[in-house]
Amino acid sequence: MRPVPVPTASPYDAVVVGAGPNGLAAAIRLAEAGQRVAVFEANETAGGGVRSMALTRPGFVHDFGAAVFPLGVGSPFFRRLPLARYGLEWIHPPLPLAHPLDGGRAALLSRSLDETAAGLGRDGGGYRRLAAPVVRAWPALEREVLRPMLHVPRHPVALARFGLRALLPPERLGAWAFRGEAAKALWAGVAAHAVRPFSAPGASAIGLTLLALAHRVGWPAPRGGAGALTAALVAHLRALGGEVVTSRPVTHLDGLPPARSVLLDVSPRALLRLAGDRLPGRDRRAIAGFRPGPGTSKLDWALDGPLPLAIPGAAPAGTVHLRGTSQ
Repeated sequence: MRPVPVPTASPYDAVVVGAGPNGLAAAIRLAEAGQRVAVFEANETAGGGVRSMALTRPGFVHDFGAAVFPLGVGSPFFRRLPLARYGLEWIHPPLPLAHPLDGGRAALLSRSLDETAAGLGRDGGGYRRLAAPVVRAWPALEREVLRPMLHVPRHPVALARFGLRALLPPERLGAWAFRGEAAKALWAGVAAHAVRPFSAPGASAIGLTLLALAHRVGWPAPRGGAGALTAALVAHLRALGGEVVTSRPVTHLDGLPPARSVLLDVSPRALLRLAGDRLPGRDRRAIAGFRPGPGTSKLDWALDGPLPLAIPGAAPAGTVHLRGTSQ
C-alpha cells in the first residue's frame, strides 16, 4: 500500500496486522532498520499457524498448525537471527521421515543422501539423479527459491536446472526417476506437501525443496513445540524496540494508530474487509474473485506411549507419512 502521511507525533513508523511468522519477520526487519513498529494480533497468542496449545488432555501440548520446520533452520533470514538467545532449541530426530509400506517395509529419508539412496535399492540411482543436483546447488538456490517468482536471478544456471525438474508435475517426475514402490511412495509423500494435484505443473518445486532441506539441514522441531519459535521471534522483536499487542482484532484500517506504512499479514478476504474502500476497483474485484486452494485437516491425539510402529528402522523418524504412491 502507499505510505499514509501522518502527524509527527505518531508513535509508530509502521503497523503490522497479523502476528504470524510472516508478520513478525516483517516487523523484525523494519525494527532492525530503526523503524518504530507495532504488531496487532486478534488471537490471545501470536503465531498464527505457528502456535502451541493444550488441545486434548491436561499436560499435553500440541502444535496448532505446523510442527516441523526445515526452513526454520534453513531460511537465510531466520538463520541469522539470534533466536537461541531467547530459548529456542531445535530438536533433530535421527531420521527426518519414514514412509511405511505394506509388508512391514518402509522408505526412509535420512540426513545422508547416500544412505537414503542405498535404502531404495534399484531406485537409488534414480534418487541421486533427482535429488543430488538440487542438494549440491542449494546454497545458491535458497535465495532464488525463496524470492518472488519474478526476479532477476543471481544464479541463473542453478535456477534453470532446478526449474526443469520443478516445472514437471510430481507424477511425471516420479515416473521418470523411479520404478519401485518405495521410492515412488517416498516422493509422493514429500511432493504432497504442495497441497496440489500430482498432475499440477510446478508442484514438484515443494517436494524438491523439502528433499534438499532434509539433506542439508534436516526437518527439526522446536523443543517445547512450534510456539517456542514464535516466542523467540516476539522476544527478539521486543528487544529491538517493537511492540506485539495480542487480543486486538482489527476490523478496518481506520481503527489502527497512525503510521507511515501499514503491512497486512492476512487472508485475501480479510484484506478486502480491512482495506476495500482504499483499494482501486480493479484490485477489489481481483481480491473478491480469489479462490482458496485445497485445504488440509488435522487430528490431535494424546498418546500413552510411543507409536507402535512395527516397521524396522521407522521408529526414529520425526515425521511419518501414511499414504501410498502417486499411482
